[in-house]
Amino acid sequence: MTAKQQTLGAAVTFGGTGLHTGATVNLTIRPAEAGHGIKFCRTDLEGAPVIDAVAENVAQTSRSTLLKKGEATVSTVEHLMAALWGCGVDNALIELDGGEVPIADGSAMPWVKLIQKAGVVEQEAERKYYEISEKTTFAAENGSEIVAYPDDAFSAVANVDFDSAVVGKQYATFAPEAGDDFAGMVAPSRTFVFLHEIEPLIQNNLIKGGDLDNAIVIVERPVAADKAAQIGKLFGRDGVAADRQGYLNNLELHFDNEIARHKLLDLLGDLALVGMRIKGRIFATRPGHKTNTEFAKLLRKHIKRDVDRPTFKYDPNVEPIYDINRIKATLPHRPPFLLVDKIIHITETEVVGIKNVTMNEPFFVGHFPDEPVMPGVLQVEAMAQCGGILALSTVPDPENYSTYFMTIDGVKYRHKVVPGDTLQFELRLAEPIRRGIVKMDARAYIGNTLATEAKLMAMITKNK
Repeated sequence: MTAKQQTLGAAVTFGGTGLHTGATVNLTIRPAEAGHGIKFCRTDLEGAPVIDAVAENVAQTSRSTLLKKGEATVSTVEHLMAALWGCGVDNALIELDGGEVPIADGSAMPWVKLIQKAGVVEQEAERKYYEISEKTTFAAENGSEIVAYPDDAFSAVANVDFDSAVVGKQYATFAPEAGDDFAGMVAPSRTFVFLHEIEPLIQNNLIKGGDLDNAIVIVERPVAADKAAQIGKLFGRDGVAADRQGYLNNLELHFDNEIARHKLLDLLGDLALVGMRIKGRIFATRPGHKTNTEFAKLLRKHIKRDVDRPTFKYDPNVEPIYDINRIKATLPHRPPFLLVDKIIHITETEVVGIKNVTMNEPFFVGHFPDEPVMPGVLQVEAMAQCGGILALSTVPDPENYSTYFMTIDGVKYRHKVVPGDTLQFELRLAEPIRRGIVKMDARAYIGNTLATEAKLMAMITKNK
């Protein structure tokens, strides 16, 4: 069964400090209608500008992910985005009175608890997925790389290697459909920084809101007590211990591989900027915000590219749902006017049919016989016959009903159909069937090429 979109059951509010700006920000997450997606609204700016949480709006990735639209920005969105994704929230409006999402404890857990407090409710619309159909790779010059492979479900692996004697080589995995729990396995992992990076970050006007309660500080090279005292002063903390290799103040980790798990958390938050759920296996090596968001942009480009590609992959070795005999039992048409050979997929809202175009078709005798081309009207008729099967599948005794097409709009012929082609028809309900009226969006493909499209409307009528 196709999953439904989800939003929050109620609005929830959180106040806190931004990691890099140090500013106090109040943030409210509100429910949103189906199809809304995740959006940020800067309530403190004139006109309350809204920024869509999509990869095209990423403007900066230094130590966090920053979104920008016009002059409005919002930074450090990754932990909140990961929490929304991990809790199954597809639609939400995030209002904030500042330019940075509060860091909280440096993990996604405070956001998860907030979402759990609000509750998550199912909506009527079906959730959208982007299915990885081919090996997809993005590699950066610094050795950071993300590779995606086709799969029926989502999973992700993050491998990290900082050439660190403290951290070592770590990896973390997450496969929700295999039972992995985001709240238990990923959300509690905290952000981290190496001790030797702190001073340069401060000099670059970053981590103004950092303290020892919202970050893991990795001590790769121990420092003397006076230097540790200076670092403690930066964080407003006395008694900082950095005299041995390990973690500042001998911090206890939530997980042995918490560093890798946090990189996985960041990866999930950045991939949420794809704007829809992913079906595929993701392998990330030394991931960072730059690589994550560039990969998300690449997937966004593929989504736009694949709009004109078929949704379903036709495998002639798989037994059809409707063979020609069942099609004949459903439709009143007969050769030479029966133009559908098999149905390979059908649900309450969509149908996929196949037509093998051969030189033996009777219409080729008179339709451009020296340059045979399948007439466009017959392509539309073939789509209409598939639509008839979808319509009749909604009544208990389809043999007692027929479908009569009332209107055909928006017909576009994009590619000629010739002998040897295999046409794949995909039709989806444009809206729920009401009083026997069926409205469908129809497309015909040759391989990955869109050949014909149209909008069809038919009426289901009981036979006399």
